[in-house]
Amino acid sequence: MISYVVSAQVTQLVPLGNRKEAMRDIVVIPGIGGSGHAHWQSRWEATEPRMRRFAPSSWDQPNLEDWIESLDRAVGQSRSEPLLVAHSLSCLLVAHWASETTHRAGGAMLVAPPDPRSAAFPPEAAGFADPPATTLPFPSLVIASSNDPFGALAYARARAEDWGSEFMDIGAFGHINGSSGLGDWPAGRAALAALEARLS
Repeated sequence: MISYVVSAQVTQLVPLGNRKEAMRDIVVIPGIGGSGHAHWQSRWEATEPRMRRFAPSSWDQPNLEDWIESLDRAVGQSRSEPLLVAHSLSCLLVAHWASETTHRAGGAMLVAPPDPRSAAFPPEAAGFADPPATTLPFPSLVIASSNDPFGALAYARARAEDWGSEFMDIGAFGHINGSSGLGDWPAGRAALAALEARLS
């Protein structure tokens, strides 16, 4: 496993549309509750035409099988093997989905995976616990914060090891969400661009 410790902020937004692989679709996969307007996922969607959000039946009452089916539809509708950009609960979703699907993603960026054993883990998401601890069948990057109330850094690192993912520690930015003060999170865009550049 390759690990990085980086700053969460950079001064230049990295574009995702100037390479020959730029036609790859990007499926945005928020966690429970969806991602509000201040969330970096929503900000990215607003400026990147290749990004589209998967659409489960309920954001607030997540059902694992429904979310797996929704993600499977989104991947199946992509023009080629898409990039997945998952946050929080949907990091666990991606691991569950990958063990069941007949589709394939090109790669995945998995941000702030929550620990189901944490007291902060929402009880309505109990069905997402115990994600498969097997290597994902596509390149992946786990990004974590050192003070995430939903999961310790050690938990995120352990999931990265299980899933065969690269690992990035961005420092103390909470749950890496709309309350983390990241704005458009240019460093996250840079990490996604770097992941995509390796998919050739």
